[in-house]
Amino acid sequence: MLVAFIVACEVAFWLLLGAGLAVRYLLRRKRLSTVLLVAVPLVDVVLLVASAINLRSGGTATFAHGLAAAYLGYSVAFGRSIMRWADQRFAHRFAGGPPPWRPPRYGAARTRYEWREWGKGMLAWAIACTLLLAGIAYIDDASRTHELLVWIGRLSLVMVIWLVFWPLAYTLFPKRDPAERR
Repeated sequence: MLVAFIVACEVAFWLLLGAGLAVRYLLRRKRLSTVLLVAVPLVDVVLLVASAINLRSGGTATFAHGLAAAYLGYSVAFGRSIMRWADQRFAHRFAGGPPPWRPPRYGAARTRYEWREWGKGMLAWAIACTLLLAGIAYIDDASRTHELLVWIGRLSLVMVIWLVFWPLAYTLFPKRDPAERR
């Protein structure tokens, strides 16, 4: 049931974001657009409350509870970036805006970009792990919260893999512009 709710929250996130941008650029209603876009993070609050209620009412933590915490952490850490990404593409396609920004492909600029994105990932990790630990403390029953502890390990492993294969890899082996190799 909670997995379906997480999916519904993800759909609501994108629908609110799309509606906010459509209202802003197609209907030119800035105030209504702002209301819709402010509602986007409220979806995360609803998911957090639903997950806490489920656990507090006697539910045992499942994969879905950990996924909810990870989703919330990701939404908070990357939410502005996602909204900016969508806004640039929508403005370009429907409102004659400039082409969307693209991340650098080579050199030190790419390395800085990878470290910045990994830093956002660490923020997402910290938020998710804080929520998971809060859930463990809130329920105070190790037999019902083991899956939340497992999720901390999963998220930590993801962050280590990300660190090794992106920021560290680009730092140690920077990708060079093919035009500069000649």
